This record gives sequence, C-alpha cells and structure tokens, in this order.
Amino acid sequence: MMLRTFLAVGFLVANVNAAAEATLEQTIVALDAQAFDAFNHCAEPGRLQQHASFFAPDVEFYHDQGGVTWNRDAMLANTQKYVCGKFRREVVAQSQRVYPIKDFGAIEQGTHRFCQFDTGKCDGLADFTIVWKQGATGWQMTRVLSYGHRENK
Repeated sequence: MMLRTFLAVGFLVANVNAAAEATLEQTIVALDAQAFDAFNHCAEPGRLQQHASFFAPDVEFYHDQGGVTWNRDAMLANTQKYVCGKFRREVVAQSQRVYPIKDFGAIEQGTHRFCQFDTGKCDGLADFTIVWKQGATGWQMTRVLSYGHRENK
C-alpha cells in the first residue's frame, strides 16, 4: 500500500512539473512572438518602443557578427538603424525550447531566420538564446545571443 501511495505521489509531482514547464514554455513562446511582432513592424509609430518594453534596461545583446551591445538604448538605436523597414525575423517552426531557471526566470533557445522586406527573400539563418527574468512587473529579456549566422538553404 505504501509503495502504491509513493508511486502515485511521484506520478502526481511529475505531472505537476510537466504542466508547469508546458505553461512556462507557452508563456515564453508567446512573449517572444509579441516582442518580435513589434520588432518586425518597428518602422511603424510606437512599435520600436513596444519592442523595447520586453528588454531590461541593462540588457546585453551578443551578436557573433555585430559584436556586443551593453544596454537597451544602444540595442534599440542599432535596431532602428539596421532593422526597421529593412527585414523581419521569424522563428523556425518547432525550434524553440524553454528551460526554467530556479528563482529567476527561463532560458529560451531556438533558430530564427531573417527575411528582406524589399525582396521577400529569407537569406539569413541563426541560432538564438534568450535569458528571461520574471520580476514584479512581468517578464523581460536580460541577455540575448544571436549566433551561428549562415545562409538559409
């Protein structure tokens, strides 16, 4: 009887943990979609500021080809200069993975591609890792890595 109770409790805990991780993944994937919908439309009034709201003021952005940006203001200046009205980002289907960070937030990993507005061509592919922090006011990105840039074949 005790073994059966122990197994039942273990099964319940495993199911609760799996449900929590599924909910976390859904939350982070939805936040990523919202943040980068604003990114993809950042040439429109107010959308760059909306994109900015997803980042901590002291965010660090690491780009294997562009170098490091040490804060939100510098990152947004680069986004406005090099991205807005030029290309959009899309996540490769089924590539996102989300992992909890105890008492902090989550790590999101995946692959994304970049598509030019003028040609429609999606010629850039890269991997990404985002560290998300859950605070009193919600979720924000604290570290962003975009690396392994390659041609989209």
